[in-house]
Amino acid sequence: MVWNKKQVILTLFITLLITSCSFSYKFDGGTINYDLTKTITIHEFPNRAAMVNTMLSQILDQELNNRFIEQTRLTPVSANGDIEISGEITQYTTQDLGVKEDTYASMTKLIISVRVDYENTKEQGQDISGQTFTAYREFDSTNTLLSDVEDELCRQICEELVDQIYNATVANW
Repeated sequence: MVWNKKQVILTLFITLLITSCSFSYKFDGGTINYDLTKTITIHEFPNRAAMVNTMLSQILDQELNNRFIEQTRLTPVSANGDIEISGEITQYTTQDLGVKEDTYASMTKLIISVRVDYENTKEQGQDISGQTFTAYREFDSTNTLLSDVEDELCRQICEELVDQIYNATVANW
């Protein structure tokens, strides 16, 4: 087959167009400028709620650290990070939802709220001060005590809270 000049130019143009165009989607690390921002300090989140779960602070701290280590290229440091995240657990409570005819709750909601401060010392205008994040899980309290499901519910709620914090700080969703 003999190619004419138009076919060769068109083929080269299409090949160049296809190979030069690319789409880039980035789902981790969000809006962090890694040329400027290299370290992160995540301070312990003390539990200041009226009702206290002794493991909650540790679970939340561990989930936060894991998320930022796994999904960013930031190096964790114990103090003075380029990004500083701090806060406290402000609410740990239950709320009765459905009441049966014997006046006992059939469903109960475990609610956890955290207040978060986020500071990026390298990039201005991205700080968050005192923002509250809340998540909850419901459970059937007809035949189940909170103590039976508390650990698992706390882990699930902490995962959701970490999603909210991560998205509000570095993911900018």
